[in-house]
Amino acid sequence: MRARQLEVFIAVMRAGTVTAAARLLNISQPALSQILLHAEDELGFTLFERVKGRLRPTPEALEIFPDAERLSAGLEGLRRKTTDLRLGRAGLVRVAASPPPAMAILPRAFTKFRAQHPNIMLRAHSAPIAAIVDMLRAGDASLGVAMDDRLPPDIEAEVIGSVGFACLLPAGHALQKKAELTLADLVGEELISYRGNTRPADELAHAARAQGVTLSPSLEIDVSISAVGFVQAGLGIALVDALLPWHQFDGLAVRLLAGPEFPIALLTSRTRALSRADEMMRDEIRAACAAVLNEHRAKA
Repeated sequence: MRARQLEVFIAVMRAGTVTAAARLLNISQPALSQILLHAEDELGFTLFERVKGRLRPTPEALEIFPDAERLSAGLEGLRRKTTDLRLGRAGLVRVAASPPPAMAILPRAFTKFRAQHPNIMLRAHSAPIAAIVDMLRAGDASLGVAMDDRLPPDIEAEVIGSVGFACLLPAGHALQKKAELTLADLVGEELISYRGNTRPADELAHAARAQGVTLSPSLEIDVSISAVGFVQAGLGIALVDALLPWHQFDGLAVRLLAGPEFPIALLTSRTRALSRADEMMRDEIRAACAAVLNEHRAKA
């Protein structure tokens, strides 16, 4: 039994007459009768008998009616789900981000998205860039946000902004008197910064060579947020991304570093299509990144 035939069968069972069923489905009586006849021909048995102007279900019709109602309910649910997906009212959006954008950009993007699409499930993953790439390839995430645009060829990297570096100083450090620091100011200091072969480390090394400065971190980190405890403990000055709201942490002073920057990239897989909900979230991430960077520039 086809979907339309199923719909007609259920309408007649509920309404009891062709006239009432046709009115219920907003179709003509001849059209409804024709669909019913075709259904009976394909099934190989009669569904209704005419008794005093009404249609009386046959035993076969009564036998299949409960299953027909369950199937109809499933089809209706499928129609609603596909409509919601098409209009971006339902679904699941999975975003993987490195810790700085996960903390600074995604909350703003998710807040705006949730206000407009409250029924869409959101899932956030905080991960290093290698793991983000793996998640995009496997379909475990649809969108990624990372602070690097040097990605494998199967990953699309859209640069949506750039951010510089901040210096986290132990409270009371002499360099706290300066409004902005340079790499030359950091010569001879105990430094905490990114391990080698990462985009931030590469940008710092390139800037240092260009300025004729030698930088040798004595403590290497993988994630910038981990530097806070080390600086608070007096282990040195941290060179980290300027994206995170560092001023909220006690026991340290924050000064921007003049010069080098590195990109913020929105990542997608070239081999996997985005859903409508994914596309809307992508727009919100772009807008949130722009807003966060504008606020940073206004405070600088």
